[in-house]
Amino acid sequence: MSRHTIKVIVNGQAEELEVPAHRLLSELLRDDLHLIGTKRGCEAGICGACSVHVDGRVVKSCLMLAIHVDGCEVQTVEGLAQAGQLHPLQESFMTCGGLQCGYCTPGMLMTAKALLAENPHPTEAQVRQGLSGNLCRCTGYNGIVDAILEVAEARHGA
Repeated sequence: MSRHTIKVIVNGQAEELEVPAHRLLSELLRDDLHLIGTKRGCEAGICGACSVHVDGRVVKSCLMLAIHVDGCEVQTVEGLAQAGQLHPLQESFMTCGGLQCGYCTPGMLMTAKALLAENPHPTEAQVRQGLSGNLCRCTGYNGIVDAILEVAEARHGA
């Protein structure tokens, strides 16, 4: 089995790991680095539960080989909170009812963060379109959409 040494920055922490060539990024994060916020859902790139940022763009970690993040920066849901303070999206998901079972929440949060970085003032339709690659079986999406719009409005008003 071919193994490769990779260097990656995960949530601001430099890591050097030896990984098999076939190792998925989701496996690296959960099994090797014990960052269990990244969920395994469909493992086919459909549900979005495994969404993380690689060099600032959203990727589905169940579809990306770990060797492809060599030299990259990866952010997971564990990297959203800073200095013990929840990210505004995390706060808003709680207050707006954007989470229930929580399984889709990490992927939704990472997708929402990228959405707001790309479009700081989205419409409801743009938020719904932006979340189209993430599935939720509990909330009906209204709380999630409301949470994202609340953060966008708060940023706009600030």
